[in-house]
Amino acid sequence: MLRPGKRRWRAAGRLAYARTTADHEGGRRARGSGTISAESTPYDLVPPLRRNKDFTVFWLGQALSVLGGSVSMLALPLLVLHATGSIVQMGLVTVVSGATAIGTGVFAGYVVDRVDRRRLMIVCDLARAVLLGAVPLVWWIAGPQIWLLYVLTASAAVLKTLFDVAYVTAIPNLVRTQDLTAANGRLMGTFALGSLLGPVVAGFLTAGVGADWALALDGATFLVSAASLGWVRFTARPAGEGADKAVDSAGSGAGAGAGVLREMFVVGFRFLWSHPLLRPLTIQLTLLTFVTMGATDLLIYRVQHDLGRDAATLGYVIAVSGAGSVAAALCAGRLRRLLGFGTCWLASIAMIAVGVTVTGVSRSVPVIAVLAAVFMFGITLGGICTMTLRQEVTPDHLLGRVTSAFWTVHNASGPVGAAVLTLLAARHGVPAVSLAGGALCLLILGGGLLTPLRGSRAGAAAATTGSAAPDQEPAAGPSTRA
Repeated sequence: MLRPGKRRWRAAGRLAYARTTADHEGGRRARGSGTISAESTPYDLVPPLRRNKDFTVFWLGQALSVLGGSVSMLALPLLVLHATGSIVQMGLVTVVSGATAIGTGVFAGYVVDRVDRRRLMIVCDLARAVLLGAVPLVWWIAGPQIWLLYVLTASAAVLKTLFDVAYVTAIPNLVRTQDLTAANGRLMGTFALGSLLGPVVAGFLTAGVGADWALALDGATFLVSAASLGWVRFTARPAGEGADKAVDSAGSGAGAGAGVLREMFVVGFRFLWSHPLLRPLTIQLTLLTFVTMGATDLLIYRVQHDLGRDAATLGYVIAVSGAGSVAAALCAGRLRRLLGFGTCWLASIAMIAVGVTVTGVSRSVPVIAVLAAVFMFGITLGGICTMTLRQEVTPDHLLGRVTSAFWTVHNASGPVGAAVLTLLAARHGVPAVSLAGGALCLLILGGGLLTPLRGSRAGAAAATTGSAAPDQEPAAGPSTRA
């Protein structure tokens, strides 16, 4: 039986829910944007994280989905290798996946900000379940079909990018602003654990039932994810007046084609560039990604080639590094509350610099493993803090485009950096390249000390600055846009 306080809370929730839904639907028609499900809860009645059942259901559903996705990361390349016996074909599948994801990132935010996010995630999950579940059926009926894997890879990359952008933008509609860092930490910790366990599970499944059925298992996890999303209610976040003006100014004064292009990417990019914290953060993260994406390749080459250790030893090093991600996910919320965003972000760069340098020059495997964990701690802490900041300061109806622009800009430097670092390592050795990478990270850290990031304790109060920034952009002409 419910206590009187809880009965009053739920009754008030039902009344406020009806009022908020009507207000939101009117606002959606006025702005032309459908970012929140009509089945939403008033934002001021969202419970604390420990009692937030909607977030818990969302979290558990995504935990299983992440595990399944990690299985596919190993099962799909193995299936390509088994079907073709060609490492070139494996590489082509990877290229198709990466290129499709980058291309989708240009318009993913526009789609996410224009449709019901929960329904979009459910559709993406169901479509991926069908695609992955079809693989063993086709293999059984017609034998190995490499064309299907290319179609699967491209389609899954589109769906994954759309889902991931919607996923990030949906979190602020599940939890209170003060709980964002802790919620992101839980989700990131789950991702780290899934990434560690997934390849192990994939290895057992591939050996036992085949890589095609391992992919089908991943498809089943997407069905669970879709079902869990069906039980989740999102909140209708309050939108500020400045945020509405930003959308109105972004959509006016341009032709139809230019207006769509502007809405797809330039509006988000303009917001990033206008915000006093997101602008230096985007620049720093772009430079940092240039180093970090190739750091794993340097680590693998150092352990196996330079030190002559076997694959089991490399697995031990990777497992220890994963513990750093889990540790960061567990304590990111508390660290950000105590130290503020700026200190956590700059400290994460320092840890990355130390990790890149020491893992490349040390000849001790235990030391390399520990510093790899420090590196992953910095990567994860920085990732949680930057994602939370972006969620805090970005108006809800722009969050998809800002997220998409943010990812597209800073991730673009990663493949280039990986190619440059590995090429230089082949010529000059891993230690020299690691020292150079660490030095670049320290330069990025020094640059951060000269920006507003240095003393930032950014939180919800910063949203005022962020939402007002786009009002500065011109309203006429074919203009431009995480």
